[in-house]
Amino acid sequence: MLGSIIGDIVGSRFEWNNIKSKDFELFTYKCEPTDDSIMSLAIARALLDCGRNFTNLGEIAVKAMQEVGRPYPNCGYGGMFREWMYSDKPEPYNSAGLLNPQLIR
Repeated sequence: MLGSIIGDIVGSRFEWNNIKSKDFELFTYKCEPTDDSIMSLAIARALLDCGRNFTNLGEIAVKAMQEVGRPYPNCGYGGMFREWMYSDKPEPYNSAGLLNPQLIR
C-alpha cells in the first residue's frame, strides 16, 4: 500500500503529460497526493481500525473515507464521488470506479 501511495504521488505530475522515460527525479515540487493517495490512506485507516474483526469493514471504510477525504476537496475526486464524500447519508451510486458484478464471469 505504501508503494502504491508513493507511486501515485511521484506519478501525479505526469497524469496529463505521460512520459516513456524512466530517467526522471522521483519527487519534485510538482508532485502531489491525488484522490487515489487519499483514499488509500483512508482504507489503511479502516483496516487498522477493524483490528482483526472485518465484520463491519464496509461501514468503517465509509466513515474513514469521509473523515480522511473531506479535508482534501481539490485532490481530484470525480463529481459523483465528491457528492458522496460530503453526503450525510452516503449510499452506493454505481461508481465507475467499481466493477460491475454482472461483468465478472
